[in-house]
Amino acid sequence: MQDLRRRGALMVMTMLGALAGVLAGVPAADAQQPTPWEVGLQPGFSPVKLRIETLNTLVSVIIFGIMVLVAGLLLWVMWRYNAKRHPVPSRTSHNTVIEVLWTVVPILLLIIIAIPSFRLVFYENKTHDPYMTVKVTGHQWYWEYAYPAAKGVDFSSYIVPGNKLKPGQPRLLTASAPLVLPVGKDIRILITSGDVIHSFFIPSLGVQRYAIPGQVIETWVRVDKPGMYDGECNQICGTNHSRMPINIEGLPLPQYQAWLKKAQAAAQSASAGGQGGPVQLAAATEIRR
Repeated sequence: MQDLRRRGALMVMTMLGALAGVLAGVPAADAQQPTPWEVGLQPGFSPVKLRIETLNTLVSVIIFGIMVLVAGLLLWVMWRYNAKRHPVPSRTSHNTVIEVLWTVVPILLLIIIAIPSFRLVFYENKTHDPYMTVKVTGHQWYWEYAYPAAKGVDFSSYIVPGNKLKPGQPRLLTASAPLVLPVGKDIRILITSGDVIHSFFIPSLGVQRYAIPGQVIETWVRVDKPGMYDGECNQICGTNHSRMPINIEGLPLPQYQAWLKKAQAAAQSASAGGQGGPVQLAAATEIRR
């Protein structure tokens, strides 16, 4: 009996700890990359991700409340209506009030969840009057980034093998060329695929969209803080699905504009030398270093 109580107490403590982690965020409140033993969501660095965190907190509180209510009712029934305290079982078959409550209350809870969910879906769908547009194309197994307004800036990003990683670079999450974006600007992202279905996913920025052959799917992002944001393809797309990392680098606007000028110059130079193409331009993003 004591062992059962201990296990029950341990389970309750575990669930309470998980809820506290969800409400409080991850341990490293300033982490732009995933950290070990995360319980909640990665901290948000974009307006979309902050709204996702708010919705996640709301749903977690509702679910926790339901769990406490159901567990409490079960324990009360086990205590109140056991064979010793209640030797003659009740023959009640209907209770109008209870039946109305367990029908109406779940409907109200679903409405409470649905309204902010729909608002979030529409909010993350597209942005009006974006500062710029980038096109993302998924391939087996790398990403291609193009800047339509900057002619020629079109490069590919591959995984950096483990034996070539620099100190501090995470394994399987380091790409050869990040997608460079200005901080504090609304960026339209057009996503497609050149072969099979992929998924463009950056948790800390709240970006997740499928890359589907023959379709162009739109989303947007606004990076709130300079830094490197990690993501990866999270749609199983073949043998090297786990080797499609995504790095988005947020730069202050002056630094971004300087990078873009150098990238355009590198693209024009490569085109003049007959070396055009997205793969050859992968080195253009290394100029900022």
